[in-house]
Amino acid sequence: MIHETAIIDSSAKLGTNVSVGPWTIIGPNVEIGDDCDIRSHVVIKGPTKIGARNTIYQFASVGEDCQDKKYAGEPTRLEIGDDNVIRESVTIHRGTIQDEGITRIGDRNLLMAYVHVAHDCMIGDDNIFANLVTLAGHVHVGNQVILGGLTGVHQFCHIGSHAFAAVNSIVVQDIPPFVMAQGHNARPRTINSEGLKRRQFSDQEIRNIRRAYKLLYRSSLTVEEAIQQIETLEEPKLADFIKFVQQSQRGIIRP
Repeated sequence: MIHETAIIDSSAKLGTNVSVGPWTIIGPNVEIGDDCDIRSHVVIKGPTKIGARNTIYQFASVGEDCQDKKYAGEPTRLEIGDDNVIRESVTIHRGTIQDEGITRIGDRNLLMAYVHVAHDCMIGDDNIFANLVTLAGHVHVGNQVILGGLTGVHQFCHIGSHAFAAVNSIVVQDIPPFVMAQGHNARPRTINSEGLKRRQFSDQEIRNIRRAYKLLYRSSLTVEEAIQQIETLEEPKLADFIKFVQQSQRGIIRP
């Protein structure tokens, strides 16, 4: 299960049934859960904790020092959950003490080739980042988000659950939940209705989400006035949408 050319530090902790390919390097303070498949030429640096049943493909760099010039070697962390697929040449950096000191990735995410997850990013569950997606530092992504290939996300941006960014988008402000965005810079286009159908949202829930989108983006209301109108829809699925818009620090994307 562990190739003879792999280099594994004596302090690293590997669970049961972990496979490590040739020329892979696993450094000190790394913990890898059960049934993980670490392919060839992977570098994993600690402090890093990786859950169970993850697959990491060749030439990925996981848990390396961040590229923030303020970083001075502090023992910051990376945590990755279960059942993630991390494809070729993905780079994931640990956090900084200027934030919470941790980069975190949840469960069942697919990071395609050459994805970059910078320091202090917080990634939820069931997301798909296509080839060459780049997240700058301190980016937060919810659950079941799809980012098209070559999409770049500015530091400190937040992307809400069930959002969708089309290929080659440049995201410089927050994308609310359920919203499809596209362009340089990314602008709201519609709601992610097909994605919501696949995730078993009811027709009524999707209609209410569409009404909320129109109130926010297609009316002459201010954001505050739109939120007041959205609240009258009494749609439980919109609770996170309302909270996201109200708490946005960078401001939401606008037409």
